[in-house]
Amino acid sequence: MKLYAILLSILFLAGCAQETAIREQNKKPNVVIIFADDLGYGDLSIYGHPTIKTPNLDKLATEGQKWTNFYASSSICTPSRTGLLTGRLPIRSGMCSNERGVLFPDSKGGIPEYEILISELLKEQGYKTACVGKWHLGHLPQYLPTSNGFDSYYGIPYSNDMDRIDGAGFNETGPHPEVKYFNVPLMKNEEIIERPANQHTIVSRYTDESIKFIKENKDEPFFLYLAHSLPHVPLFASEKFEGTSKRGLYGDVVEEIDWSVGKIISALKENGLDKNTLVVFTSDNGPWLHFNEAGGSAGLLREGKGTSYEGGMREPGIFWWPEKVKPSVITDMGSTLDLFPTICKITGMDVPMDRIYDGVDISQVLFEEKPTQRDEIFYYDNEELFAIRKGKWKIHYATRENAYSKEVKIVKHDPPLLYNLEVDPSEKYNLAADNAELIEKFSHIKDAHLSSVEPVEDQLVLR
Repeated sequence: MKLYAILLSILFLAGCAQETAIREQNKKPNVVIIFADDLGYGDLSIYGHPTIKTPNLDKLATEGQKWTNFYASSSICTPSRTGLLTGRLPIRSGMCSNERGVLFPDSKGGIPEYEILISELLKEQGYKTACVGKWHLGHLPQYLPTSNGFDSYYGIPYSNDMDRIDGAGFNETGPHPEVKYFNVPLMKNEEIIERPANQHTIVSRYTDESIKFIKENKDEPFFLYLAHSLPHVPLFASEKFEGTSKRGLYGDVVEEIDWSVGKIISALKENGLDKNTLVVFTSDNGPWLHFNEAGGSAGLLREGKGTSYEGGMREPGIFWWPEKVKPSVITDMGSTLDLFPTICKITGMDVPMDRIYDGVDISQVLFEEKPTQRDEIFYYDNEELFAIRKGKWKIHYATRENAYSKEVKIVKHDPPLLYNLEVDPSEKYNLAADNAELIEKFSHIKDAHLSSVEPVEDQLVLR
């Protein structure tokens, strides 16, 4: 009888283990997107920075995929975030403007109700959803994350340099910040819980909130969108990190974000979720070069934030999913626009068929290392199409000089500028003079694309 009882116990435990394994196998994958703010292509050690140490991101990149031609959907904040969450160029929803490129604390508009966010689709599929960090798609109640498919929100509603107090000049408060200069609110769901937000502790608090969400939802599929509000100027680091990087305060901030990434990954592992979670790390646009050493670096790429040069939109792109994502360096093109259809594919959802999408599914690159289907990038400057990449070639019809500053100078090019990005990623050598036929081909690509963009009467600046 004793032996019989032991055998029954063994069979019971084996059955439970098998049931658990089947349940885990059938569970939908979790998705974590970590989105930095104004991080440059050259700001991580895995992407070539000589003094900023990013061991956690370096490990993710070596265990997963490091993409070298990965693009944001815009070179400034609000439109870039629109592109990531909708899979559509921001020109299609009016979330861009020639007069006012991003939303401000006095803006009356935000993400249109008719736009479908990936958070909304996932929530319909039973996912738990959380937005932590910078939102910047509208601060009024109808535009907040909790009105756009997120179960919870913890963060600041727009950029960390906004709500400057009277008398605090733009150029002075950026490089030499104090918390009191920026009356930025910290929100939990729809309520302001702190004002001004203590930005010295903002990275650690975003991290704590993210880990809490992971632990509370470990038994259900979840989507975590962690959008750091740094290293956007003004720069703030915690006491633990301030003064520790050879790169100065900017390096302190990036290394604290790297620490945060490490904590998120540890939480996934400790809760047995790492092998069922896709983690993506990238940034909304390039470095804010106007602030000199207080801004980041685009590495070998030209210019930075607010421009259609490579430094404005080409970003670090890291994908990690143990035993799923094939470790490698990917030199094919990818975009934050591609996250929408890719997440739909891996979670078993269909991309809505009632509108034009600009993203492509890159799951075959992640899991099988097959070539991507993306062959084009469109570089918008607010409402205007400034440049196009097709394969290795990039053409500029106009450029914005002097980085992202009030002393901006827009230059129209006729004939346009032409670069071979595989040979010349720094965009130094204009090859237009010897490629008239190629320039003509680009004109057809441009016309075909613009014909697909219906004008939006209610532009962001008017709302």
